[in-house]
Amino acid sequence: MGVNVIRKRLSDFRSEESLRYDYKYITSFVSSNQDFYTYRNLFDFVPYEKVNIDQLDSFKYAEIGNVNKLGEVMPVQLFFEDRQEENESLYKKIEKGDIIKPKKGDILISKIRPYLNKNVLVKSEDIYFTKAFIQIRPKINAELLHIAIRSKFINLLNAVSRQGKGYPTLKEDDIKAIRFPKTFVDVLIKNETVLLKKIQPCNREILELKVNRKSTLDILNDVFSSHYKINLAEVQKIDKTKMLSIPLSNVSNYNAGLRGSFRWNKMQYIQDIIYSKIDCIETLGTFIQSTKNGWSPLSVEGGEGVQVLGQEHFSSNIILKIEPSKSTEQTRNNIEDFLIKKGDFFVSRGNTVDLVALASIVEEEIEEDIIYPDLYIKLEFDESKVDKKYLAFLFNSFIGRLYFKYVAKGKNQTMVKVSSAELLNFRIPIPSKEQQVIIVEAIKTQLDSQKEIDRKIQEKQQAINKIIEDAIKNEQI
Repeated sequence: MGVNVIRKRLSDFRSEESLRYDYKYITSFVSSNQDFYTYRNLFDFVPYEKVNIDQLDSFKYAEIGNVNKLGEVMPVQLFFEDRQEENESLYKKIEKGDIIKPKKGDILISKIRPYLNKNVLVKSEDIYFTKAFIQIRPKINAELLHIAIRSKFINLLNAVSRQGKGYPTLKEDDIKAIRFPKTFVDVLIKNETVLLKKIQPCNREILELKVNRKSTLDILNDVFSSHYKINLAEVQKIDKTKMLSIPLSNVSNYNAGLRGSFRWNKMQYIQDIIYSKIDCIETLGTFIQSTKNGWSPLSVEGGEGVQVLGQEHFSSNIILKIEPSKSTEQTRNNIEDFLIKKGDFFVSRGNTVDLVALASIVEEEIEEDIIYPDLYIKLEFDESKVDKKYLAFLFNSFIGRLYFKYVAKGKNQTMVKVSSAELLNFRIPIPSKEQQVIIVEAIKTQLDSQKEIDRKIQEKQQAINKIIEDAIKNEQI
C-alpha cells in the first residue's frame, strides 16, 4: 500500500487562526500569502442577534432539509396559536433563540454536510432560518460571491469540513482557515458590472425554465384521472362545496368507526364520484401485512450520534430523501426495529391537512444507522398483489390527498393526524399488477421530463460558472 507524504513548513502556520493540523486540512492549506485572500477581505460573519418573536402569529421557517441542491428554499409555515406535538420541537428551538433572520443579500452556508451545497443567497427577508446555517455578509457583490461559493469555493468548504460521528460538519473557524484564490476574486471585483450583465440572460432563462416546471402532483393527477377516466374538474368543484345533500343510509357505508361528521361524509361522497366508473376498488387493509410507528428520541440538528429523519424528507415523487440533519445520542434495546433500509415504505402520520399521509419509499442502500421517527408509519404489503410504487403514487395523487384530507383528525387543519385505522380503510383502485406497473411507468416518464428541466437549469448554472472561468482565463492571457 502506497503512502502519501505532504511536506509543509511549520513557519507557514504561524498566523493560522484555526490551529488545525489534521491531514485533510494540511493537504488543502495554501501557504503563499501572495496568492490568496482571507475571509476578512470578502465577508463578515454576522454575529447572532436574538430574534423578537413576541409579535409573531405565524411565520415562514426553514431548516437545512427545506433547501434543495439548487439552493432554493421551501420554508414551512408555523402558527404559534396552533402548536402541535409534531412541531413542538421547532417552537421550543425558536423560543430558545435557535433561529436567525438574515437580511437580503446575506449568504447562508450549511454547517451540516457541506458537500450537498445547500448554500443560500437570501432574496427575501420574510423567512427565518435555523442556526445550523453560518450567516455571512458579503463585502463584494453578493450574487457573484454566492456563485463562487456554490462552484469554485465548494471544494474549499469540503476540504476544511470536519468528519463527525455521522457526517461532515463546518464551523466558522473552519471557514476562517480557507485561503480564497486571489486571482479568482480579483476578476470578480474588477469585472463585476460586465459579469453581471453576461450572467443576466442565463438567470432569465433559469426563471423561464422554472415557470415551465410541472409539479409532481399535477403529473400524478393527470395520469390517474386519464387512466381511470375521472373528471378531475368535477371532483375539485365538489371539494370546494360547503353543503351536500347525502341520504342517511350513506352514513353507514364503510363506516366502522360510526363517524358522522360532515367532513367524513363529504369524503365518502367524493369517493363515490371518483370511483363511479372503476370496477377494481379494494380496501387497502386487504394488502397490508403490518404497520409500525417510528421512534422520536431527543435529537439535535448538527449533533452527534445516530441520525434521525424528519417530515421534510417526504416527497411527492415517492423517493424518501436520505439527507438527515439531526442526530441523537439516545438509544434503546430494540433500536434496530427503527432503522431504515432499502425498500421501506413510509407514510407521514402527522402534517398539514394537505401533506398528511404523504408516502415515500427508501430507494437506496443504507450504509449507516438512520432512525425513522414517530411521525412515520412503516407499512409492509403483500407485494405479490400490489406494486409499492403504484401505491405510493396513489397516496400522493388527488385520490390519496382528498381521502386523507377529510379523514385525518385534528383540532386545526394546520396539523392533523392519521392512524393505521384510516390506512386500513382506505378504498383505492387495485387493477392487475401488470396494469399497476404500466401506470407507474407512465408517471415516471413524465417525472423524467421534469428532471430534464432541472438538468437544463443546472446547465445554465454551469454556463454562469463558465462565464466567470472564461473571464479569469482572459485576465491571464
